[in-house]
Amino acid sequence: MNYRETAKQIINNIGGKENISHIEHCSTRLRFTLKDDNKVNKDALESIEGVIGVRLNVQCQVIIGNDVVEVYDEVIQLVGDTFSTSGDVPKKNRKIGAVLLDFVISVFQPLVPAIAGGGILKSLLMLASLTGLLSDQSQTYQILNLIGGAPLYFLPILVAITTANKLKVNQLVAVSIVGAMILPEMTTMLTEGAKLFSFTIENIAYASQVFPAILTVLFYSLMERFFTKYSFKAIRIFFVPMMSMLITVPVGLLILGPLGYNVGTVFSSVIISLYSTIGWVATAILAAILPLMVVTGMHKAMIPYAVSSMGELGAELLYLPASLAHNIAESGACFAVSLKTKDKKLRSTAISAGISALFGITEPALYGVTILHKKVLMAVMGSSFIGGAIAGLFAIKAFALVGPGIASITMFADPDNKMNLVWAFVVFGASFVVAFLAALFLYKDTEAIEKSEKKSTTAQNEWLSSPVKGQVIPLSEVQDDVFSSGMVGKGLAIIPEEGILYAPENGEITTVFETKHALGMKLSNGAEVLFHIGLDTVQMKGTGFEAYVSAGDHVTQGTPLVKFDIHAIQDAGFDPIVVCVVTNGERFDVQTVNESQHVTNESNVLSINTI
Repeated sequence: MNYRETAKQIINNIGGKENISHIEHCSTRLRFTLKDDNKVNKDALESIEGVIGVRLNVQCQVIIGNDVVEVYDEVIQLVGDTFSTSGDVPKKNRKIGAVLLDFVISVFQPLVPAIAGGGILKSLLMLASLTGLLSDQSQTYQILNLIGGAPLYFLPILVAITTANKLKVNQLVAVSIVGAMILPEMTTMLTEGAKLFSFTIENIAYASQVFPAILTVLFYSLMERFFTKYSFKAIRIFFVPMMSMLITVPVGLLILGPLGYNVGTVFSSVIISLYSTIGWVATAILAAILPLMVVTGMHKAMIPYAVSSMGELGAELLYLPASLAHNIAESGACFAVSLKTKDKKLRSTAISAGISALFGITEPALYGVTILHKKVLMAVMGSSFIGGAIAGLFAIKAFALVGPGIASITMFADPDNKMNLVWAFVVFGASFVVAFLAALFLYKDTEAIEKSEKKSTTAQNEWLSSPVKGQVIPLSEVQDDVFSSGMVGKGLAIIPEEGILYAPENGEITTVFETKHALGMKLSNGAEVLFHIGLDTVQMKGTGFEAYVSAGDHVTQGTPLVKFDIHAIQDAGFDPIVVCVVTNGERFDVQTVNESQHVTNESNVLSINTI
């Protein structure tokens, strides 16, 4: 993948860098909070090399897969810090639920790498202790254990950073405010019973807490904006932080801290109560529906619970065990598809996705294989249910917040229950085997068989699908004598509904006009096809056109070739009709199909048969 080119095309198709309000990434997705979601060209995004899928739900989520960090770095280099300014962000008419979910994802998602890294280190130490490789009484063990526990202990500080980043307030002041609440001296005073302005401060250990920090930084953001607005500019540099800290910390200790602590406690208690009431069924059902949750991005709503549970209990017993069953089921199903399919591209995708899922990353499997084949999805959901049921029946617990997989299986090592890791391996094996066998039995490679049969019977023939969505009209109705007379070649024209020209078949780009309004393409059977966007649009000198390809490029069916602005063409006084003609038609029998019909990019419009 050309990371820089992929990043450029992504930015162009989400409305440009000026449309970005906030950007972050998780293990597989670029997550954009945009100023105007209507500027997103979803179809074009999904056709970009390296993009597995796109989800528009609260955020614009561009699924990349294992190369997400490299693409993210290129996006940041191209965008710079333009998205970090908040003054020009228009308010959207979004439901409160969508706004809240966007806030939750932005605050909690960046926490995962630190918590995951520390958690895996602690789980490896537990395994070393269980196997006798390292004594848990040794200073080496204790120092390494403290290193692994640091992210959870300083969770309020990490949350202060991510919350301040989302709210676009001073991160260092936010950290100082929350840090004051976990100072050792402060903790000692609270334990002994402290009073502030004659009010008793509730004795709460704020280390490892999440919600007190979030509420406190939210209040601080109000204070910062208030004092910034009303303070003299000459003293603003120290006056705003001073007053914000002076007011926010006491309010946090007296009101917001206890409120957030109780919210977190209730949050975890509700989940545990649900788990205790319906037991293994909860884990099994969650595991079964996780494919649908991950596809829509709704699994991120579980992260606040998981983070809170890790901070409160030091373990998590619902979401991560269910994820283990689902992740490994995705892997087993993909490997089964790779063995059964005759489609080389699908086989390659399935093998790569199966390996990723084995290590806990399921988006490549979901978008590349599972959701594209219903019977594979059925196999994954069924085996996930079985694996989740086993996890629930034996109440396995996770001790690290990371995607469960073969490399992170030690996250289930429990010094108080050695069988916890054993049952995790049972879930691993059952989920993989059941999914593999179910997919092997259910999946039918009908699409690959049809392609193979078609290729063998029409080796010298081509079916050309529509290069644009719209209404097909005969070439004779085009308001240009050169085209309507057939002088250039046989073909048809399409009144476009959207401004993207796609490759209608596999082939090589032979020519891209300097003004980007036309290009030539050579198909595998030797037919040379000219695509001309608009009539007389050469006079626009490239304005309103953007080419995604160059002469010499080899493209596959569905690849975006040229983006064009229909309204700009019309405003310039030109007809935006797209003409498609075979210029070496003397060698071919060219017949139109679906004439006078509405077509999509899946519809065949031309039959080009070798004479």
